[in-house]
Amino acid sequence: MRRQYIIISVVCWFALVAASAIWNISQIQSTHQQADVQVAQSFFEMIVTVREWNAQHGGVYVPVSDLIQPNPYLKVPDRDIHLPNGVMLTKVNPAFMTRLIAELAEKGNQIRFHITSLKPINPGNAADVWETQALTSFETDALSESYHWDDQSHVFTYMAPLVTQSSCLKCHEQQGYKVGDIRGGISVSFRSKPVTIWPVLLSHTLIALVGMAAISVFGHQLTRAFADLERLSQIDSLTQIHNRRYFDMYLHREFLRSRRQELPLSVILCDVDYFKSYNDIYGHQAGDSCLRQIAAALTDTMKRPGDLVARYGGEEFVIVLPETSAAGAVAIAELVRAKIETLNISHKGSQVSNHVTISLGVASSCGELKEEVLLERADQSLYQAKHAGRNMVVGAAMARTV
Repeated sequence: MRRQYIIISVVCWFALVAASAIWNISQIQSTHQQADVQVAQSFFEMIVTVREWNAQHGGVYVPVSDLIQPNPYLKVPDRDIHLPNGVMLTKVNPAFMTRLIAELAEKGNQIRFHITSLKPINPGNAADVWETQALTSFETDALSESYHWDDQSHVFTYMAPLVTQSSCLKCHEQQGYKVGDIRGGISVSFRSKPVTIWPVLLSHTLIALVGMAAISVFGHQLTRAFADLERLSQIDSLTQIHNRRYFDMYLHREFLRSRRQELPLSVILCDVDYFKSYNDIYGHQAGDSCLRQIAAALTDTMKRPGDLVARYGGEEFVIVLPETSAAGAVAIAELVRAKIETLNISHKGSQVSNHVTISLGVASSCGELKEEVLLERADQSLYQAKHAGRNMVVGAAMARTV
């Protein structure tokens, strides 16, 4: 059973470490995503600020070159200006400037800006599928931003709406926009580095293995310690045989087995004759030594693994003989009595012999007697043996009724 506790502890520890790893990985991923969003927001705010500056000035003029050509979608009379020196200037409005910045950024920093609208003037500003969904959500759900990560390409895309300002009406009022309307949006895309989770997995794996090893080692040590404590709680400290507590449990278990399988069960109660006189004459230390010798002799006489010898209390011992009939139990009791006599432990205070002897009472049953009654019958037999002169075996007739 205690091994199951070790297994349960190991499983719980593994589950705890796994939960910690999952939580840490989720926190790392969340932090990483928040960083991506913050970077994209910064880029978006920068573009919006530059656009606002451009709009406040009604656009800016730049020289026409191979890189910058007049914006064909800007329908204003002062779009192009010819200087006296022959240089031609063209007006760059916020939308056109955003496209120019996006082209430059994409070449140098692998960052993509895209100004788009559901009603673009320039077909190049048409929204893709995701941008269309984001723009629709800005208008219908009043969202302030939208973003997603592409797990295959590891590209992060962020988009926020462009809200019409008063400075924007110079170009967009003719489209029906009013201040506060969402006229489009700018998406910001860049490659998001994959989250590195192997250090978390490695560290938690090591923690899990070390913890499971520690639980296993200390668990087995505790199991052995508990087993030793349990064994000590079942052993009589003086004689080193089983005590009364263990005898009670063992007798109950064997009684149930006897009744279930209809097998005989016998009990022998043993009492050292005139042991009080022995202590008075030889002292308690000698008495303790005598009890230890008797316990060893009783144990040595029992040959079967299922036979139990226990100290019943004081100078009394008890023997449990599973699957043993009354006749067999009486025969074993006679062997025990003779074995004690062969010890030749001197006893001047005995009234039946000049050495230590024991009296024995035997009772047997096939499950028809309750265990308490069986033990009581053995005690009655012991009383008869002592009353009849001691140093003898008396067996109770097998009872037929409870």
